[in-house]
Amino acid sequence: MVRLPPGVRRPYTVFLNSVAQREGTDYVVRGDALEFPTALVKDVISKKRWFLGAWGVGTYRKDDSVDVAWTAADGTPRVAHRLDFEPVAGEGNRDGT
Repeated sequence: MVRLPPGVRRPYTVFLNSVAQREGTDYVVRGDALEFPTALVKDVISKKRWFLGAWGVGTYRKDDSVDVAWTAADGTPRVAHRLDFEPVAGEGNRDGT
């Protein structure tokens, strides 16, 4: 579940990993939150993985990113990047570890 930031108003566009999503097909709106049918995963980089990466050794895992674009009340385009998400009840910990 992804909480929409304060000030977001319809119409807005939701992106998952930089790909535009469609309401009803790719996600549903529940109050001030977006729910996706699949579990979202945020990669947590350990000290060991950071050290390996610093030396050019790639250690890649799934790292979902949700962005929302909308127009503010004053007409200014806005984008919220890499919104935090939380597991939906019953999903448990799905951080890829």
